[in-house]
Amino acid sequence: MTLWLTRLAPGPASALARQELGGAGKTSLHRRVMSLFPDGASDQARTHFGVLFRIEDTARGPHLLIQSNQAPDPGRLPDGYGALTTRPLDDLLKALAPGRTLRYRCTASPIRKPGATTRSLYNLPAVVPLNGAAADEWWQRQADKAGLKILSLRSQPVESVHDRQYSATAVPGNKHRRAGNHVHHHRVRFDGTATIIDPDLLHQAIRDGIGRGKAYGCGLLSIAPAQDPR
Repeated sequence: MTLWLTRLAPGPASALARQELGGAGKTSLHRRVMSLFPDGASDQARTHFGVLFRIEDTARGPHLLIQSNQAPDPGRLPDGYGALTTRPLDDLLKALAPGRTLRYRCTASPIRKPGATTRSLYNLPAVVPLNGAAADEWWQRQADKAGLKILSLRSQPVESVHDRQYSATAVPGNKHRRAGNHVHHHRVRFDGTATIIDPDLLHQAIRDGIGRGKAYGCGLLSIAPAQDPR
């Protein structure tokens, strides 16, 4: 199955695009992203279309990166909202091979979930956000699972996502009805270089994403070729 990578550049005159892409820390872009795909796929439309996304800061302002197993439809954007540039990832994924060096980026939600005894003993919440060295160690574990050997790592906190969950059920014709549950996702961006150990595991991590919060701009693993270190 082909994976597609799409860049959404907001229209310079669209206040709506600037508001939605510039306010990623306060509200998710789930509704806008999923509006680019056909209605009625299933209750789990994000999973059905393999959708992952994140905001990228550029010299021209925030852009939106979207990965999916079906190319999004630019005709579903509001007039003037922005332009979509879509390309297949087939060649990049076919070139994955053990020993190759690549650059990576992933904005993820590093957490740990203490057991009941630990929570009671130290008065901890059910989900503990990780920062600094603890977040880096979390990323190292994720990279191992993704078939990568980390060569270099830079991490920096990104504004957390605060939102309400979206429901894919309930109202006919409105698959993005807001539900009542509050959503909070702590986020850290990880950048660096790595060597491919297991291409199959890496392909799976790229396709499925890493960690939690995938409907809220977390988990998209991007890679690009890098020169082998000498």
